[in-house]
Amino acid sequence: MELVNKKKRLGDILIDAGIIDKTQLDIALAAQKEKGLKLGETLIELEFTSEVEIATALHRQLNIDFIILSDRLIDSDITRLVGEEILRKHSVMPFEFKKGYPNVIRVAMSNPLDFVAIDDIAIVTNLQVEPAVATSQDIAAAIDKYYGNVEALKVAQRYTQERDSLIKAEQISQEAFSEELENAPIVVLVRSIIEQGIRRRASDIHIEPLPEDIRVRYRVDGVLDKGRRYNLELMSAIIARVKILSGLDISEKRRPQDGRISMTVARIDYDIRTSILPTVYGEKIVMRIASKSGFTRDKRELGFTEDELVKFERMISQPHGIILITGPTGSGKSTTLYAILTSLNKDGINLITIEDPVEAHIPGVNQVQVNEKVNLNFASALRSILRQDPDVIIIGEIRDQETAEIAVKASITGHLVASTIHTNSAAGTVTRMTDMGVEPYLLSESLAGIIAQRLVRRLCPDCKRYKEATDTEKHILGFPATKPIKVYQPVGCIKCNDTGYIGRIGVYETLETSVRIKEAIRKKWPTDAIAEIAESEGMQPLRTRAVELVMQGITSVEELVRISMDDD
Repeated sequence: MELVNKKKRLGDILIDAGIIDKTQLDIALAAQKEKGLKLGETLIELEFTSEVEIATALHRQLNIDFIILSDRLIDSDITRLVGEEILRKHSVMPFEFKKGYPNVIRVAMSNPLDFVAIDDIAIVTNLQVEPAVATSQDIAAAIDKYYGNVEALKVAQRYTQERDSLIKAEQISQEAFSEELENAPIVVLVRSIIEQGIRRRASDIHIEPLPEDIRVRYRVDGVLDKGRRYNLELMSAIIARVKILSGLDISEKRRPQDGRISMTVARIDYDIRTSILPTVYGEKIVMRIASKSGFTRDKRELGFTEDELVKFERMISQPHGIILITGPTGSGKSTTLYAILTSLNKDGINLITIEDPVEAHIPGVNQVQVNEKVNLNFASALRSILRQDPDVIIIGEIRDQETAEIAVKASITGHLVASTIHTNSAAGTVTRMTDMGVEPYLLSESLAGIIAQRLVRRLCPDCKRYKEATDTEKHILGFPATKPIKVYQPVGCIKCNDTGYIGRIGVYETLETSVRIKEAIRKKWPTDAIAEIAESEGMQPLRTRAVELVMQGITSVEELVRISMDDD
């Protein structure tokens, strides 16, 4: 059965589809020879096209199915047929037997014109291969999902076997063996742990020593999963490998250390902040994953309502003043701060940031990294920046009275300043600033606005279920028990990894300063009074906005309760 025309080539197909032209193909072919990459990878690296565009063109031109593997549950009878190594080598994933043809296996391929891959799969499975097309990222995620744990355990077992054989052969100590940092299985295992976290959209990876084993957990959409377990004997080698990657002192085991790892996965650069903390059972590792694209989002993607977006635009359009972003750890403050930075990053503006650490490197922006070892903290850096003729100053966080006072004075003297601060509400931020020692009259003159925020998980659109709200849920939502109310609840499916949620959305409380609010600040009115004025002038409280998201079926009552507890 001739499933694909063997005379067609990827470049010709993309030209026929209008994705690239002949000149771009020639450039890509030359670069491909030089770099030794596949043609599709080269075209994407040169930014001539994207994975989705290539997959769509192959789907249309070859008349084969475009498969989204994340939407499918692949049977274990399929996954047992081929090993992970050959799947990763060719970027392919078998996903089902063809209906009515038990001797034909359907295989998702990033390049269905790769006949070497088709032949290899046919030989290994002893079945005829029918290719479909999928993106390489989707295929890699599927391989991680169905093979990741098994392969990681194999790597761990291989490491243990090699260690035991070396100890027996050379009579070296376990500690001495742990210093063999470039041991291949551990390199593979650590990279696998990080890559799986990235593909699962994790914000943090926790590697924890327990009394009898190691637990690896991923924080996805703000929630830690149950985790997977590894042999405790691997811990010293994992820590050593992470320390090497992070540029840390391998011999230091008694005090906390912080470092950074740069890694590229699926052509996206990631900056991974590493924290190592001694615990009673050994050193614990937490790796925070960040990508430049994750921080440089357009403000329209953050979840602001149209009214909030208008207020946001007015705030950042001020020639001077201070804008404060507030909320607990993990509420997306840095992302909102970077949205301000991206909006204001234009020719003719001198924009300087002070960060700890620098989350993402933005072209055209002067970014300063705090360094306490040389006494370069937020306050000292801010003083120096004021002598650098800035137009806009972004401060990672206001932590003390000195930074708060300098930031406020800078905003009065003709600069637009934006920063984050830890408080529970927009109105509560005013009280927090005055408690830190900022004079009320200075704050009232300088304050352009405050944005308090939280993140709630989005319900999975594929499996969320409509149901009648209980009396307790109606009470939480602020409705009488007699009123019939329907809400959506999380269920769990293959697409959302059985969590019931995919992604998060911001919930905002936007306080824009007015004459009345300025007066209330000057007179040191309490938080409740300032909140009452702001609400009378159109500020929507966090809880009210979260209730709207529940009623719209975007999030659940459970998520509303969770962010309401943050406000207590």
